[in-house]
Amino acid sequence: MAGPRGRIARIALALTAASIVAVGLYASIRAAVSLSGGDAVTLRYAHMNPRDSVAGLQAEYFAARARELSEGRVRVEIFPDSSLGGISRQLELARDGTVDMHHTTASALGSLFEGFSVLDTPYLVSDPGRLSRIADRDSPLMRTLGAGLEDAAGLTVLYTFYFGARQLTFDAPVLRPEELAGRRIRAIPYPMYELTVRSLGGVPTPIDWAQTPTALATGTVRGQENPTDTILAAKLYRQQSHLMLTGHLLGAEIVVINRRSLNLLSKANRAAVMAAAAEAGDFATRTLVERERRAISELQERGMTVISEAQGLDIEAFRARAKSLVGREYGTRWAKYYDIIERIP
Repeated sequence: MAGPRGRIARIALALTAASIVAVGLYASIRAAVSLSGGDAVTLRYAHMNPRDSVAGLQAEYFAARARELSEGRVRVEIFPDSSLGGISRQLELARDGTVDMHHTTASALGSLFEGFSVLDTPYLVSDPGRLSRIADRDSPLMRTLGAGLEDAAGLTVLYTFYFGARQLTFDAPVLRPEELAGRRIRAIPYPMYELTVRSLGGVPTPIDWAQTPTALATGTVRGQENPTDTILAAKLYRQQSHLMLTGHLLGAEIVVINRRSLNLLSKANRAAVMAAAAEAGDFATRTLVERERRAISELQERGMTVISEAQGLDIEAFRARAKSLVGREYGTRWAKYYDIIERIP
């Protein structure tokens, strides 16, 4: 009688002979086979950030800790820097199971379950600690949003981390929103980010992150907005002369895992993955806060002019414009989410 390995080999041969045309079917078969025998598994993790950014480093940290905590059974193969496609494409790959894990912005997940975009409301919070409590996977808000995402797309929130305060960059000084009237500003191609650019006074121009440096260099857009660590890691100081410390959005990055991939993990491997996730989230948030403090000085050293309230930046004008736009377009629609957020200290 053939043993378990022989049966698995015959199943694998039969599957190879079959005509597999659906990507999702392929992914589920790949996952099922990789999880067979000895509990060894390889998780594929795709993201858009450079390896040396905090977002990139935390993915490597997660991979290392998952392997250690599982005693080598869980390996994580990382595909950084949009190597598997743009933001939307990577999310599709995670949804259909071609990759198992992905980290992205709340508004990107809002394309699958709209309520997630509430986390990217401009000037929603001003303290990274409070944002972390709001975006924690076990918070009242995230339990609600996470359940909706699982039902809508089969993705489970694994962990979250602080991504930084988003700041405006431009090829000239900007002190008030009206100074960006008619100016094309790169926006992440999702509605809440387009609203954010409008709140800054610019004309939102949706461009995938991978194409942003080129768009800035060619003048397709004249500015963009991102956390300082991201601006530094992407070397945007080569195309942008001015950094305005608008602090208009404190972002949380959301790490998701395909629900099927998570469910196929053995109990021990799942425990290792969850423990590694908690550690990686803490590592990323702590590291980002530390690097955020240094990034502004490093950008100045590389030639950027930094403009804050001390140099006349009118934060209240940007805040008032954002409040008006959000209230008009989302105030009633997302009242239940804003109520939950208000109750989180």
